[in-house]
Amino acid sequence: MDLFDIIGPIMIGPSSSHTAGAARIGKIVRMLLGGQPREARVGLHGSFQKTYLGHGTDKAVIGGLLGMGVDDLRLRDSLHLAKDAGLCYSFYHASLRDAHPNTLVLDVSDGEGRQVAVQAASVGGGEIVIQLIDGLEAGFAGHENTMVITYGDAPGMIARMTGEIAAGGLNIATMKVFRRSVGGEALVVLELDSAAEDGLLRRLAALEGVFHMTYLPMKGRNRAGKGEPS
Repeated sequence: MDLFDIIGPIMIGPSSSHTAGAARIGKIVRMLLGGQPREARVGLHGSFQKTYLGHGTDKAVIGGLLGMGVDDLRLRDSLHLAKDAGLCYSFYHASLRDAHPNTLVLDVSDGEGRQVAVQAASVGGGEIVIQLIDGLEAGFAGHENTMVITYGDAPGMIARMTGEIAAGGLNIATMKVFRRSVGGEALVVLELDSAAEDGLLRRLAALEGVFHMTYLPMKGRNRAGKGEPS
């Protein structure tokens, strides 16, 4: 932990964990969906249940789903802006076992068949962890240029994907692989040292056996060396 972790992010307050963290989670869920959500169910676990109105967690997560950053002044009016954007939302109390006290469960859809379910925690100072995507473990914080790829578990799939990335001249910083079962649906999270070009993204998405690919580009780095979702 360094000075900028202690100070926290430049943000619309009042709370780095309950406001800024929730906005970051909402924005990354929007990116995982691939566009503007039309419906969103938001489950609030632990302290989020108890303080979300006073800390503006509801406004923050909806603002994130609308594409707002943690320092966007429109976060304060996001619930009204959601209606103008055609986003229908609801909140409920989620009760999760062994979960971080600041955990959100989001089920969102775009109205055209694309849906995504995400569990994420706001762990303090505006930092988050995307824990589950559609029930599969993910475990990333959203500071690096990140690829999230779901695919059918089969021999050679990881080699084909990483081969394309190497051919594109990119270095993989971290890689996490999870699967439901042998031969079933699997998910790989790849954090990259630099940005990926559109051509590489198209090639990866077109690989036989790939179901869906999301790329989360980061728009630069602050003095703590951390990026924010573009």
